[in-house]
Parts: sequence; structure tokens; C-alpha cells
Amino acid sequence: MATIGLTSGLQASAMSLKSVIGANEKIRMGFIGLGNRGTLLLNWFMENDDVEVVALCDVYEPYTLRDRSKVAERYLEIGKVPKMGEEFSSKVKRYSDFRKLLEQKDIDAVCIATPDHWHAIQTIAALEAGKHVYVEKPLTITIQEGRAMVNAHKKSGKVCAVGLNRRGSSIYQHLSKEVQGGIIGKVTTARAQRTSNMYPKGIGVLQPEEPPKDFDWNMWLGPRAFRPYQYNIAPYFFRWWKEYSSQMGNWGVHYMDVIRWLLNEEAPVAITATGGNFAVQDDRTIPDTMEVLFEMPSKSIIKFSIHEANAGGGISGGEIELHGTKGNLIADQNGYSISSAKPGQFQTWDTLVEPIDKKLEGGTEFGDLGSKENSTGNLIRNFLDCIKDGGAPLCSLEEGHRSTSFAHLANISLELGQRIEWDAVNERITNSDKANDYLHYEYRAPWKL
Repeated sequence: MATIGLTSGLQASAMSLKSVIGANEKIRMGFIGLGNRGTLLLNWFMENDDVEVVALCDVYEPYTLRDRSKVAERYLEIGKVPKMGEEFSSKVKRYSDFRKLLEQKDIDAVCIATPDHWHAIQTIAALEAGKHVYVEKPLTITIQEGRAMVNAHKKSGKVCAVGLNRRGSSIYQHLSKEVQGGIIGKVTTARAQRTSNMYPKGIGVLQPEEPPKDFDWNMWLGPRAFRPYQYNIAPYFFRWWKEYSSQMGNWGVHYMDVIRWLLNEEAPVAITATGGNFAVQDDRTIPDTMEVLFEMPSKSIIKFSIHEANAGGGISGGEIELHGTKGNLIADQNGYSISSAKPGQFQTWDTLVEPIDKKLEGGTEFGDLGSKENSTGNLIRNFLDCIKDGGAPLCSLEEGHRSTSFAHLANISLELGQRIEWDAVNERITNSDKANDYLHYEYRAPWKL
């Protein structure tokens, strides 16, 4: 059984939380991780009348206190420190250690929005403590973590949902049926990309320093090896350090999830990645330029690009593009368009599919990409309904694990500089023993998987 060495008290508390929540009862929520994304989730959960916030936890005290005036001025300059000052309907307990929060017996469910390297430990601990779990993407920092989480969930009998928000999009829910129904024919290629030109300085070049006195740096590092605090790692810049995240995980997981969903695929059979630090001069340990090809069992190829040293190659009119034998699809959460394929050599047909152009009307802009529909809000509502009704979430732990595996496999291929072949049943790389060493890492004591 997966374990992180929690006390028997947590196991005992799990037994007391087996009762089913009634349709009209409040779901008592705890929140672990209250930075930029965690605050968005907190506020979207609070929009639901059947949610009661009873506990908050973060390693940075001002985030837990919800007091922006106490945030270090240097952090405010980043522009990613959230607004705070929420008003709660009941007394809220506050913690710096998530284990203490999980000992609070009256919590029904937790929302986890910590950095990637914490998700597995905290999710498994929450499930063992008898809590339902909503956990942010990317699900993990390693593939073995994902499988351990899935196994723990199966034993728990609890609801566990993953915040891959496009699963809550009405546009993509519709397209998943249409594409699998053959609307553009056999899909042979698909693509998406992340473009953010960070030339020339990126996240900067800095030296280690002392963390703010109210920032628990050792706890932030958790299972990762100790290293001195550095301002361009935490609380926000961890996305550019491979020990804690990656842009393949941060953005790539979103697009790989929706494309494999539309294609009804589980996992790639082979992965080829190339790239490196080509132009941006900063401390990052991930590439500023990356191209990845995923070969799929259905005889299709998915391409994902990371462009952080230029601003070229975007998809006009959308965020993903699928190419089929009959037509081409461009889509995002606000709508989609389908155009007929043009006949190639020796072909005499005119059109094989009628053009479609569908857009959502009106609405408020949500998220970094300005969506007109709050797809994350839809996921949250679905999660709450599943707790009450016993249904399956729109994005299960297994689905989140499979989509996150795309990112990890791409990063492994890049690290090794070779094409790797993937056995999705046994979750092993079959053409390189060395590659399998990257499926997990040794946690720093006292943390265990």
C-alpha cells in the first residue's frame, strides 16, 4: 500500500468519514496551496452555495491568513499574487502543515493546488484520511507517482477529480463525440503549442538567499533534495525548474489531454523530443525551445511545440488543430471551425465535409486564455455533485494520470536525446533500461511513496 508515514490517527479518522453527504448538506472543504491558482480555485468553490470553507493551508503565511498587505513587496512585483480578503461564513482553521489539516475530522473534501512535486504525497494522504480530493494538474512530477495515486484512490472509495479544465468545456465535450464519430474522417496528425517569447532575460539569473521569515522553504521543497532558497524558484517561478515542474507539464498536459480525448486514445506508443536552451539567458533547467512527436496506436501523430524563445507558429483561430482525411478541425474552449480537406494528387472529389463555424456567444472571460465559459467552474460543480450523488467525475484520476504521462515521457525523451517506446499496460519504456530510471526519484526523508 502506498504510504507517507502518517499517524494511525489519520487512519482512524478515515473510518469516521464514511457517511454519505445529503443533497442539501454543506460540503466542508479544506484548501492546500493558496497561491495564484489555489486562490482562483478557492473563489470558484465558494461560488457554490453547498460549499463551506473550514480550513486553509500554505507554507507562506500571508496566503494562509489571506492578507495581501503582509506579502513581500518583491513577490507583488511578479504580478501573480492573488487578491485576498475573502469573507468566510464560518470559522476557518489555518495551517502551515497539510498533515495537520488532514487530521481535522470535520473536513469532507480537500482541494490541492500546490506545486507538482507535492501532488502525489498530499493526494494519497488525503485519501487515506477519508477525504474526497480535487487536485490540480499536472497530476504528478513522475509517472510512478500517478500509478500510486490511482491505486490509493481505488482503495479509498472516495471521489477524486483532476483539474484538467477542458474536460468541463461544452465545446470539447461536443467535439469528443463528433470527432470520434468521424466528422473529419480518419485523423492522422494533430498539433498544439505553447508560445511565450521570454527572450532575452526569462526568469533571470539570481543567487541563493534567505527566504522570507514567514515562508517555510524546507516544507516547500518537501520530497525534493534540499537546496538554498532562490527568489526565481518560489513561490511562482517553479514552472521553469525540472525538479518541480515543466512547461510540458504546465501547458502540454492540457493540450495532450484534450487531443487524446478527442481521438479516444489512452497513451502513445513512441515519443521523440528535441530541443534545448537556445536563446534565453536565465536560470531555468527546462528548454526554451522544444518539439515533441507522439506516435499513437491508432496510426496518428500528435505534435506539441514549446516556443519560449520566439513567438512564431501559432494556430490561427484556436489552440489545437486536427487533420483528418475528410477535413481539418481548429478548436479552443470558445468554439471551433471545420473546413473541408482539399483533394491531392490524382483525386477528383470536391468536398467531403460541410464547413462549420461555431462560437460561444457572450459570457465573461475566465483564465489566461480568456474563455467565455468557466470550464474549471464546471469541473468543480461536477466534483461536488459526485460527492453527493456518487457519480464519476469528468476527469478521473486515471485520466489525469494518462494525460500527465505524455509530459513526463516527452521530458524523458529529451533528457536522453532519443526516441523512446512506451508500454502503456505495464508502464515501462521498452527500448532503454536507463530511461526507466526517470519514472521516479528517491524522495528526501521523511517523505515516502
